[in-house]
Amino acid sequence: MRGWGVFASGGVAVVLLAVLATQTVANDYLFFAAFVVLQFVVLATAWNILGGYCGYVNFGTGAFVALGAYTAVALHKFADLPLPLLVTAGAAMGGVLGAAVGLLTLRLRGIYFAIATLAVTIILETAVLNWDYVGGARGITVDRPHADALFGTYNRMLVVFMAAMAVVAVAIARWVGHSAFGRSLSAIRDSEDAAEACGVPTLKRKVQAAALSGAMMGAAGAPLPLYLNFVDHTSAFGLNYAVSALAMPMIGGTGHWIGPVIGALLLGTAQQAVTVTISSEINVLVTGLLLIGFVVAAPRGILGWLKR
Repeated sequence: MRGWGVFASGGVAVVLLAVLATQTVANDYLFFAAFVVLQFVVLATAWNILGGYCGYVNFGTGAFVALGAYTAVALHKFADLPLPLLVTAGAAMGGVLGAAVGLLTLRLRGIYFAIATLAVTIILETAVLNWDYVGGARGITVDRPHADALFGTYNRMLVVFMAAMAVVAVAIARWVGHSAFGRSLSAIRDSEDAAEACGVPTLKRKVQAAALSGAMMGAAGAPLPLYLNFVDHTSAFGLNYAVSALAMPMIGGTGHWIGPVIGALLLGTAQQAVTVTISSEINVLVTGLLLIGFVVAAPRGILGWLKR
């Protein structure tokens, strides 16, 4: 309980720091960078639940992010719902997709599961390209308020909201890591046959992990069109999401709730620095180089290197 008290204090401090920044920082680009880094924290944490705790590598992160984004676009266009409801709807759709993908593919192992998740992204992107209501191949502009009474601009409010989402996502991952549910996922990762022999309902646990991971990714994608004021299939299904979501936990350390946070802060900050100084086009290259470097120098990530 003491550990949770310290964690809660830290989470409140993060949100308060984001609120303070909206009142004191003048450079709007810093808020864009903060939004991306905080979104990466949510995505890396979500990926780690299935990929780190359970050992099933998911290449379909872009599908879940895009599903959350386009769910928010459709509902915003249909009824102009408030942001919390849009995020809730994105999480629900991501959870449903995660459970469905889990039921269909989690009997596969290794590279076969990874290929199946990549195929889900291609299928969903094809569906979006042919859905005119959300813009299809042209993309769609999302109208939103330009100002916010408390934070000055709507974008600054979204950064505070994303900071709160990041705290909640990390809290969920920490709970999983300390729960019987998380221990059963670790048993599946270490030896699925042995876990099954010991009475762990492996398929049920894997589907639950896939649904939870998908819900968190869908929630992370829902604010994206409101922040960018525009969304199309290129930005929503971007390769950077799939590569970064895999790289961040591996850089920070998989199998522990703090590892993805470390990796997201490091990789997200590096990508934004490269965007400002060189070009945003080489973000994936930067991710790949960092991933190769850590795989060679620290195969278990920063946490594993520190423990060693």
